[in-house]
Amino acid sequence: MTILVAGCGNIFLGDDGFGSVVARRLTGMVLPEGVTVTDFGIGGIHLAYELTGGYAATILIDAVPRGGPPGTLYVLRPAPGDVADGSVDAHDMTPEAVLALAATLDGTTGQVLLVGCEPADTSPGMDLSPPVADAVAPAADLVLDLIHEELVSDVEPSTGRRGDQ
Repeated sequence: MTILVAGCGNIFLGDDGFGSVVARRLTGMVLPEGVTVTDFGIGGIHLAYELTGGYAATILIDAVPRGGPPGTLYVLRPAPGDVADGSVDAHDMTPEAVLALAATLDGTTGQVLLVGCEPADTSPGMDLSPPVADAVAPAADLVLDLIHEELVSDVEPSTGRRGDQ
């Protein structure tokens, strides 16, 4: 099974750099075979093209304002259909917009999860706010848990063999 873990966000806008920071943390860890971690930063178009590579699962990591306390972690299931008008703006590549673009490129995204963190401050600056910085390690652990769940779900219960063998 191949899994793409993609850090997203702008490191020059405070907490928007959350996905990049978590991706960098994950690249320093030993990961299961078939797992690729890449910091895409603001390269949403590059990420959309990467998604056409046929990954079995993708875990996006990004700052996502949803109204909770800063530093709150979320696991969401974005879909291309979540983009209301179907348009893609290269300057505003939300995870949903990236998935919509990948779909137009005939990409097969497989299972897609978004590990999001509630930002506190996305004003210009290169430092994460304290609550978001405190969420980096738990977010990395959460991504590792999701990777494990994806790998376990790929095992056939009756044989104990992986489904892609």
